[in-house]
Amino acid sequence: MRIAVDVMGGDHGCGVVIEGAKRALQADKRITALYLVGNQSAIHAALTQSGFCDPRVQVVHASEVLTMDDKPSAAVRKKKDSSIVRAVELVHEGGADAVISLGNTGGIFAAATFRLGRIPGVDRGAIAAVIPTPDHDFVLLDAGANIECKPIHLAHYAVMGSIYSREILGCENPRVGILSIGTEDSKGNELTLEAFRLCKQLDLNFVGNIEGHDLFRDNVEVVVCDGFVGNIVLKTCESLALALFSMLKRELTANPKRKLGALLARNAFRSIKRRMDPEGSGGAPLLGFNGAVMKAHGSARERQIASAIQITADNIQHHVNQIIAREIACANENLVPADAAAPVILSQNEG
Repeated sequence: MRIAVDVMGGDHGCGVVIEGAKRALQADKRITALYLVGNQSAIHAALTQSGFCDPRVQVVHASEVLTMDDKPSAAVRKKKDSSIVRAVELVHEGGADAVISLGNTGGIFAAATFRLGRIPGVDRGAIAAVIPTPDHDFVLLDAGANIECKPIHLAHYAVMGSIYSREILGCENPRVGILSIGTEDSKGNELTLEAFRLCKQLDLNFVGNIEGHDLFRDNVEVVVCDGFVGNIVLKTCESLALALFSMLKRELTANPKRKLGALLARNAFRSIKRRMDPEGSGGAPLLGFNGAVMKAHGSARERQIASAIQITADNIQHHVNQIIAREIACANENLVPADAAAPVILSQNEG
C-alpha cells in the first residue's frame, strides 16, 4: 500500500502531520510507501526534529500551498505545484494508491475530480462523514461537496455509503435512509421523492425516509441527502456536541457538591468523550473517485492523522473503489426511469 500525504494544509504545521505519519507507520506494516508531499525544507526539518527515519518514507517537493482563501477550481488549475495537486497526481500517475490531506476541502474535491476522475458510472463524488451515536456510527453523505443534486446522485450515494459502512465500519447489512421532512413515502421535495423511488429499486437495505430525530436513535447506518442539507447537519452536530460538553463542564463545576459528583462519574464522562471523539474516524473519505481520497480535519492532531492513514489503508485493503465500481454498474442497469418510455442517461455525461 502506497499512500501520499499532503503535509502542508493543517492548522498546526507539517511537524504535527509528520508525527502522525510516524505513528501510523509504526503501527501499520501494510503500508509499503508513504509520500510526504510539501515544502521539502520544512519536511526534512520536521523529520530531523522528530527523529523519524523509516525507509518507507519519501519526500516529494511542492512549492505551493492551497489556502482556505483560494477558490478551489481556479486554484487547482493555477497552483499546479501545490501540495494537494502533487499528492493527487501521485495517485493519478500510479505511484500511490491513496491520498490524504488536511487542507482546503473544496481544493481536494476539485483536484480529485479533475485529476483522478470519477469511477465509471458514478455521476458525482461525495464527502462521507462518519458520525457517532450512542450505539454505532452512521455515514452521512453528501456532507457538503454538491449542494445541487439530482435523484440519481442520491441513489449513487446510497450505494457508496452502504459499501463504506459495510467494508470499513463493519456493519453487515447497513440500513439506508433518505433524510426528509417525514417518514411517509409521500413526504419530501421533488429530489427526495424521486430518489426514494430509485432507491427502492436497488439491492440495498433501504428503510425509506428518515427525519432528523432518527439520526441518533439507532434507526439507520447510512443517511443520504444533498450536500447543502448534509453540511448543515454535520456542522450542527459538531457544534451541538461542543456546546453540550461546555454546558456540562460549567454546571458540574458550579459548586463543591457537583464537583464531587463529577469526580465520581469521571469514568463515565471519559467514555462519552471517547465515543464522541472525531479522531476515531480519522476524517471524511471522498467516495466515487479513481483512487482512495481522505480529507482529515484541518485542526487534526497526531492521533487523528495516524487514524486517517490507517483507515485509508483499510479502504485500500478492502478494495472499496473496486466494489463501488461493480455495484454502481449493477445499480445503473437496474434503475428504471420515472417515464420508462423516455431514454435515461446514467453515465458521467449527465454531470
